[in-house]
Amino acid sequence: MSPYDQAIGQICSTASMTHNLSQCTSLIRRASAAGAAALFLPEAADYIASSASETVSLARSVETSPFVLGLRAAAKSHRLPLSVGIHEPSTSGDKVKNTLLWIDGDGEIAHRYQKLHLFDVEIKDGPILKESNSVERGPRIEDPVDTPLGKVGMLICFDLRFPEPSLALRHRGAHILTYPSAFTVPTGKAHWETLLRARAIETQSYVVAAAQVGFHNEEKTRRSYGHGMIVDPWGRVVAELGGEDDDKGRGLDEGEIALAEIDLEYLEKTRREVPLLRRTDVYPEIA
Repeated sequence: MSPYDQAIGQICSTASMTHNLSQCTSLIRRASAAGAAALFLPEAADYIASSASETVSLARSVETSPFVLGLRAAAKSHRLPLSVGIHEPSTSGDKVKNTLLWIDGDGEIAHRYQKLHLFDVEIKDGPILKESNSVERGPRIEDPVDTPLGKVGMLICFDLRFPEPSLALRHRGAHILTYPSAFTVPTGKAHWETLLRARAIETQSYVVAAAQVGFHNEEKTRRSYGHGMIVDPWGRVVAELGGEDDDKGRGLDEGEIALAEIDLEYLEKTRREVPLLRRTDVYPEIA
């Protein structure tokens, strides 16, 4: 089986869907020109609001969202599948769903996942965020979706801190795990790369983590870490974009893409040579 190239896109979403769509369609054109087989975009690519009430008021259904309709048209035009995080209205209407869509090369929504774990944190001298004020928890882990790259298991941002969903997706046949994110700067500096590499190593899967970066509003009350990356099944970072300045000296990049190879033969070799034989006689299988 031949290797495929996948691209991750990194943007800085604002409350303007028009602005954010322009950023994303530009990345679609660049990823297509670079020969990517698919493009992975961050969480909340359609918008990042300044308050819980604004988050709810901006949400649109996928049938009417100009952002989603624009991405579907671009995916079809470039014959490029997309993974992209968006907001959808909840059934009750007083919250939103934090959703990850798989849009195929025909521009059709082929798969979706709703974020399980919500980011409710209070960091000393850092951000205080309570996602549950505006977001409805997802009901289940979805089975991996078949794509040109392999079987993709969908997860979002704060799901990264919980190994159980990634292990369940590996059990269900996933080759690639996605963590589109808008990580805060303090938690990003502390845990982003470590957790991504851990999920890749323990599942022997590719991990694709497209990220938001920079300040999302003029008041500078919301800021994302960046450093979107791709990790291979051995735990090696094989592609990385920029972000907040840190000890590695990587600067801030906005509206960028990075590509890496997805080699399913290498993945199967890793799994074959280091078999993870679980002791399900001692502890339960995560399925």
